[in-house]
Amino acid sequence: MDYLETVNVEEDLQRGPMRMLVQWVNRPDLDFRGFSGRIVGGALRPGDRVRILPSGKESVVKRIVTKDGDLDVAVAGQSVTVTLADEIDISRGDIIAAADSPPAVADQFEADVIWMNTEPMLPGRPYLLKTGARNIGATITKPKYKVNVNTLEHLAATTLELNDIGVCNLHLDRAIAFDPYEQNRDTGSFILIDRLTNDTVGAGLLHFALRRSQNIHWQAIEVNKQAHASLNGQQPCVVWFTGLSSAGKSTIANLVQSKLHALGRHTYLLDGDNVRHGFNKDLGFTEADRVENIRRVVEVAALMVDAGLIVLASFISPFRAERQMARDLLDKGGFHEVFVDTPLEVAEERDPKGLYKKARHGELINFTGIDSPYEQPENPEFRIDTTTDTPEQAADRIVAHLGATGILEPR
Repeated sequence: MDYLETVNVEEDLQRGPMRMLVQWVNRPDLDFRGFSGRIVGGALRPGDRVRILPSGKESVVKRIVTKDGDLDVAVAGQSVTVTLADEIDISRGDIIAAADSPPAVADQFEADVIWMNTEPMLPGRPYLLKTGARNIGATITKPKYKVNVNTLEHLAATTLELNDIGVCNLHLDRAIAFDPYEQNRDTGSFILIDRLTNDTVGAGLLHFALRRSQNIHWQAIEVNKQAHASLNGQQPCVVWFTGLSSAGKSTIANLVQSKLHALGRHTYLLDGDNVRHGFNKDLGFTEADRVENIRRVVEVAALMVDAGLIVLASFISPFRAERQMARDLLDKGGFHEVFVDTPLEVAEERDPKGLYKKARHGELINFTGIDSPYEQPENPEFRIDTTTDTPEQAADRIVAHLGATGILEPR
C-alpha cells in the first residue's frame, strides 16, 4: 500500500509521446486564438510540430499560455492554453499530438468492458461512449468472453451483468483518436452512458483498433436517396408502429399501406412476425435478442428509405432506446413514431393468436406486458387510441398526417 500511495505515475506519461486533450476553444479576438486542455502524455514546447486528430491537420506551437505567464515547456499533468502558427479548425474533444508520433484513428475496437449497472449490457443497444471531452454513439457486440475475477478464467457469455468484466468489440458512429490503454490511460479509456437516463453504466480500456475499421470505406453512389425520392415523387421516411401484442399495429399498418398504394405511393411493410420467418429467424425473445431484432430491422428500414420508399414498420419494439436508435439513424423528419395505445386488458381480450393465454400459463416466457416490460413512447408523432378509433379511422388519420407533414409531396 505504501508503494501504491507514493509511486509517481506521471513519470511514465512524461516519457511517452505528447498528447493534449482539447477541453475548450477560446473565442478568437484581434490576435489571440487559443486551445485549452490538459497534457496527458509527453512534453510540449514552442516550436514543436503537432498534428490535430482526428482531422490530421498539422501546425507549429507558437505559445504555451498559463495564468502565470508563458511556459518554455509543459509536461503531462499540466493544464495550459496553446496557440498555433496556423488557423486550424479545432473542436472540443480533439487531440493535439506530436506530429512524428500521433495516435491512431479508428471507429471499431476490441476493449475490456467493466459493467456497472443493475440492468445488463445488451449487445446491439446504442450507448454513449465518453472519452476525454468527446461523446460518441457506440454499440457493443456480444462478449467474446467474460473474466472470472477470482481465477482469471475466460467464460462464455452472451451479455454482461453488474460487476462483470468482459472483452467485447465496440463500434462507434465516428472515428476517434486513441492509444491503447497500456500506453496511455487517458486516451485509451472510456465510460459508457445510457442514452435515455444519462446514467454511467460501464467503463472500459481500449486494446487495439479492429483491422476492418481501416479496410472498409463508404462507397459514394451517384443515384442516391434524393434521386430515388425525386423519381418516386415523395419524401421517403419510416412510419414506426409500436404497441403491445394484439394492439392492432399490423392491421392499421396494412390499411395505411393499402391507402398509400391507392394514391400511387411507393411503400414497403416490415412486419414483426414476417421478418422472424427470414433474416431474424435465429433470434429468440430474450431482451438481448429483442434488441438485436430491432437493430437489424432498423438497418433494413434505413436502406429502404435510401431507396426512396415510405417504410411502414410494425413491431412491438418494447424499448425506447431501440426506437431512438431508429430515429437517430434517419434524417430529421424521416421517422414518425405511431403509438398504437391499447390497454393490456383489451389486448388480452383480443388475443387472436392465444399468446397472452400461453404467457399467463407459463408456456411463453419473456412476453411483453406479462413478464417483460414495455416502455411507452414519451413523445410520439402520432397516438392511436384503439378503444375509440376503428382501424379504418386510424389509417385515415395517419395518411392525413403524412400529407400534412409533406411526406406525400415530391421533393
